[in-house]
Amino acid sequence: MRRPLDAAIPALRLPDGISLRTWRASDAPAVHALLVQAYAQGGGRVDDYAAWVRSFTTDLEHDPECCFLAFHGERLAGAALCWSSAFIKDLCVAAPYRRQGLGSALLSHTLQYFAAAGARAVTLKVEADNPSGADRLYERMGFEPQPECWVTRLESS
Repeated sequence: MRRPLDAAIPALRLPDGISLRTWRASDAPAVHALLVQAYAQGGGRVDDYAAWVRSFTTDLEHDPECCFLAFHGERLAGAALCWSSAFIKDLCVAAPYRRQGLGSALLSHTLQYFAAAGARAVTLKVEADNPSGADRLYERMGFEPQPECWVTRLESS
């Protein structure tokens, strides 16, 4: 999906008690646990911790400044992990914080960040079997389906 940044970006409205900050290396265990939880029912996958953290942090497009974490106190409530190319790699919200506007807030913040950085659009991929309804959230936030941005997981026989 693709979201041009020349259109108005919804205002950032964080749910009560939620704060945002950028990635720190010490966040890796909590972020990995959130990804495992978020993808447990489908819609994506995450490697074991050691492989994931190595791959994520050594990728040429990894930039801690464009990975946004939402906290409720000390508890990780959600994450928008982005590549420096204005690509949203993962957007996850922990189960107790879903349906409260946190996904929209993370997307608004991400769009504002990349617009300020001079990007023309933000892209992401959604797996066709994503059970979370993420595609509806993305469409509400102005993302447009792009055939090359849909991934279908192939099941091995």
